[in-house]
Formats: sequence, C-alpha cells, structure tokens
Amino acid sequence: METTKILIGYSVYLPIALFLTYYVSKTLFKNGKIFMLDIFKGREDIAEATNKLFETGFYLLNIGFALMILKMQIGQNSYQELIERLSYKIGGFSIYLGIMLFFNLYFFFRGKRKAKEAQEEERLVFNA
Repeated sequence: METTKILIGYSVYLPIALFLTYYVSKTLFKNGKIFMLDIFKGREDIAEATNKLFETGFYLLNIGFALMILKMQIGQNSYQELIERLSYKIGGFSIYLGIMLFFNLYFFFRGKRKAKEAQEEERLVFNA
C-alpha cells in the first residue's frame, strides 16, 4: 500500500513540476528577449543566442532541483498524508521557481543598466 501511494505521489508531482518549469521558462524567456535585444543593441543573433543559453540553464537548474527533491516518504496512514506531502513539495518548488524567476529578472535589468551605462560613456567620449 505504501509503494502505491509513493508511485501516485510521483505521478502527480513530476508532471506538475515539469509543467511549472516549462510555463515559467516560456514566459520568462519570451519576454526576456526584449531585454536581450536592448542589452545587445538590437543585434538579434547575439540576443537570441544568449537568451537561449539562459533558457537552457534555467531548465537544467530547475528540472534538476525538481528531481533532487523527488524523494517521498509516506506512512501507511492515509491519503491525507500523501496530499499534504504533495502540497508541501509542489508549494516549495513553486516558491523556488519564483525565486529563480526574480533572480533572472535581476540579471536582465542589471544587463540593461550596464548596457545603458556603456552607451552613455560612448556618447560622452564622442562628444568630448
């Protein structure tokens, strides 16, 4: 009975974790392309390549973490414990994904700020 509950837990947790990773990644990097174009001054090839590398890293980190925390230990008591453990795991993973999302946004904004500073420096050098 315990093995059945664990398998049910895995079959619920994994698709949800993978879907959340996919959804957050697609949303972040579809919109992040705009930042990359700004950072790389409209050079679409470099912006696209960099954005794709960030996306690949995002997938690797998040799917790796989701698999790392996969282990579930469920007693023989009830399905209530299974649902509680699943909610804890999925909730924790969602919080982790949110942190990763804001971490990536920080890098996008930081890159945009650095690109703007470099552009202002170039403007000052050419005007001097």
